[in-house]
Amino acid sequence: MKTRTFNSLTLIAFALTMMAFAVSSCSTREKGKNIGLQLYSIRDSIKKDVPGSIRKVAGMGYRFVEPAGYAGGKFYNLSPEEFKALCLKNGMNVLSSHTGRPAPAPEDWDAAMAWWDTCIAAHLAVGAKYIVQPSMGRDAYESLEGIKRYCDYFNAVGEKCNKAGIRFGYHNHSREFTTIFDSTVVLYDFMLQNTDPEKVFFQLDLYWCVEGGADPVDYFAKYPGRFELWHIKDEAELGASGKMDFEKIWKSAGVSGMKYGIVEVEKYNYDQFTSCRMSLEFLNNAGYVVMPL
Repeated sequence: MKTRTFNSLTLIAFALTMMAFAVSSCSTREKGKNIGLQLYSIRDSIKKDVPGSIRKVAGMGYRFVEPAGYAGGKFYNLSPEEFKALCLKNGMNVLSSHTGRPAPAPEDWDAAMAWWDTCIAAHLAVGAKYIVQPSMGRDAYESLEGIKRYCDYFNAVGEKCNKAGIRFGYHNHSREFTTIFDSTVVLYDFMLQNTDPEKVFFQLDLYWCVEGGADPVDYFAKYPGRFELWHIKDEAELGASGKMDFEKIWKSAGVSGMKYGIVEVEKYNYDQFTSCRMSLEFLNNAGYVVMPL
């Protein structure tokens, strides 16, 4: 009898502990709302252990992930269905993904569009709402003709994505702001002015914008609604450098068109997972949330 009583009390205590843990986890997830993690932030760890890495990201409280490991129809060597199931098992969705290829020469256009067909199919299978190209070839920065070719290419890819029910966008680095043609034409502005808003959105990387000498708030005001995704980034962990005026930037979230915020950590003062956890805690503690749509 004593043994059965002890086991019953133990089970009750265990159940209460698990309920408390679940409530705590939900509370952590609720704080950040629609905030996810760009998996390049844990690039070293996810190469070694995909399931373990996804489990740790979910445990921090992130709501979704943005892979940077699509290749050959797979995500981190898992089929789209396998990677989607792994994320869902841990309470997260695959919202968007970084991938793409350079603008093709005319004779390679059909092959490039065929590659995109395969890419789009894989991203639909993984459940992504967005595909984001994170870079361009060197020729995009060498002349107006070069960047115009990329704008036309992105419009074509965006149209293809729209027909499949997925959005296409572009992610900047600092060079888009420091490359100026004819002394007056900033490359990033040219891209915004020469891509169709219905076909191409922009994922503004806040840190690289500032590093390029520009102000995100100015771009939000000048091109309202174009920035559906943000890359929320600092020199290392969010808030660590003192360079980023997140309070000012966040006040313009509505004007920008931002629907989801994505944390990316490229440099670390700690290990990768600690830095990513601290970055989400910074947003939560500061009250920088993205409300559900």
